[in-house]
Amino acid sequence: MSNHFVIDHPLILHKLTILRDKSTGPKEFRELVKEITMLMTYEATRHIALREKMIETPLEKCNGYEINDKNIVVVPILRAGLGMMEGFLQLLPNASVGYVGLYRDERTKKPVEYYMKFPKMFEDTEIFILDPMLATGKSAAKAVELVKENGGKHITMLSILAAPEGIEILENFHPDLKIYTSSVDRMLNEEAYILPGLGDAGDRLYRTK
Repeated sequence: MSNHFVIDHPLILHKLTILRDKSTGPKEFRELVKEITMLMTYEATRHIALREKMIETPLEKCNGYEINDKNIVVVPILRAGLGMMEGFLQLLPNASVGYVGLYRDERTKKPVEYYMKFPKMFEDTEIFILDPMLATGKSAAKAVELVKENGGKHITMLSILAAPEGIEILENFHPDLKIYTSSVDRMLNEEAYILPGLGDAGDRLYRTK
């Protein structure tokens, strides 16, 4: 059974269309990334365990439920993943934050780690890796590998867009990984950009080109 899920809610599809548009400026682009991430987080956290909690309403006592969000770790892949972090933390504000910095070696085409910092992760910690674009899947696979090496076991990947090639790589290298995306696009071009995609998410977030 595949662990890959497409969240095609009408609100996400509407916002994704504006996100793709080349005329959308950085301010609106950042806001849309945050909003789409919040909507995706809503779906991607359905498996998180709840615990009962007794509370008092203004009228009487009753049983409620709570998430132990202090046992959740969110890991944005630098730099574009930072654009998704605020939306995730808006819903789970007590989550711990780790970081993975990767760049692609132009000669070998392999991801190279340049920064890594994780909070403590326990046997039952839920970890969410964020990257707006799942293209070749190599950087994402490396990030998952680093999380696992540092004790992570329950890992979910959130990407706004994905290419079939990237999903295949992740499913081959990490079959236990859950992958959530709002769209599986057609393919990668020769420069490893997703088609139709939305361009370079990092450049559009931070106006670096």
